[in-house]
Amino acid sequence: MIKYPFFCICLIFCFEGFSQELKRNTLYRDRADAMFEKIWKHYRVKQYPGLFSENYPSGKNVSLDYFQGANVDEKKVSFLWPFSGMYSAANVLVRNPYLKQKYDKYLDTLAVGVWAYRDTTRSPVGYQAYPSMLEKSDRYYDDNALVCIDYLEAYLNTKDQKYIVKAKEVFDFILSGWDEQLNGGVYWLEGHKDQKPACSNGMSTLAALKLYQCTNDTLYLNWGIKFYTWMYHTLRNPDGIYYNDVKMDGKPNKVYYTYNTGSMLESSVLLYRFTKEKKYLTEAETVAESSYRFFSNKNKQKDQYFNIDLPWFVTVLFRGYESLYHINGNPVYINAVASDLDKAWQKSSDQYGFLTAKWARDEASKRKPKWLLDEACIAELYARMSLLDINNK
Repeated sequence: MIKYPFFCICLIFCFEGFSQELKRNTLYRDRADAMFEKIWKHYRVKQYPGLFSENYPSGKNVSLDYFQGANVDEKKVSFLWPFSGMYSAANVLVRNPYLKQKYDKYLDTLAVGVWAYRDTTRSPVGYQAYPSMLEKSDRYYDDNALVCIDYLEAYLNTKDQKYIVKAKEVFDFILSGWDEQLNGGVYWLEGHKDQKPACSNGMSTLAALKLYQCTNDTLYLNWGIKFYTWMYHTLRNPDGIYYNDVKMDGKPNKVYYTYNTGSMLESSVLLYRFTKEKKYLTEAETVAESSYRFFSNKNKQKDQYFNIDLPWFVTVLFRGYESLYHINGNPVYINAVASDLDKAWQKSSDQYGFLTAKWARDEASKRKPKWLLDEACIAELYARMSLLDINNK
């Protein structure tokens, strides 16, 4: 029997661990790239450069229900929210050194696409829900916060100052929706002062903090803290989970979605990074653990950690988990999302390789048209996972 020195055994285990991690990260990178390419092929509307269809297959008379008031029929191209999912995914994929040159070109095309939603006919300038060259439409503050964040991520990837200029313009529009009703906060939709939701204010918190990260201008740090404080005192429940919105009578709407908590989790981590105040890290760890317990125990399936409200919502929560992981190295939450996504990849794919809404596995769900945002976030999730050094225990 051959006896190996202890340090040799350690080296063998370390090498095997590194090899498995590299294999997993390569698999995730390839899945992210393949999904993005597939979306680009099937959803892109060629007569409108940089724009996409809302669903695939399209032209199925799909009714969209994420607007103020009545449902809206699917149109020639997608609305801004699902478009932003592609921009966010490309911003992560470009960070992979094996894909950078390829996704630099995609970022350029997507910058043209998002510009089509910019509306200069109303003051201040902002981004409307549908391309302004095709029709006039409403302007949502949460949509604009997403655009602001996408521009800032593009700046971090390219160091091109034009993205800072664009992000500042968007943030000015967001601030036009702030008033002192309910002690602050912005509304959901321009001109409709009926609610102040977590989606608008949580994403605006992140937009402000990322502007500070990119500019080092304390104006934006102060706004980030102001948005954060309003969210904390207005929409946080005692466990650290965030309500969906507050009506003008001051009563919170006690409905919970993963992304509202996710945006505040990431904001807590950023504030800890910027200020070094321990209270923000403590809050981040509280929110992470509370969200994991709350969202993973409701309607729990035997082989699935999370109750998937929308895949993109879970992606926003994952961003928060990812940010915290870079601080405390705890992989539990990241691995839980990765496990669910891997199962969805295997069991929820339709004939084209697109995943169902909520990662359902029944045949009826697989036959339905697939929403752009549900697919774009899969590319983003796998791209994020491919860049992490974690033990998938």
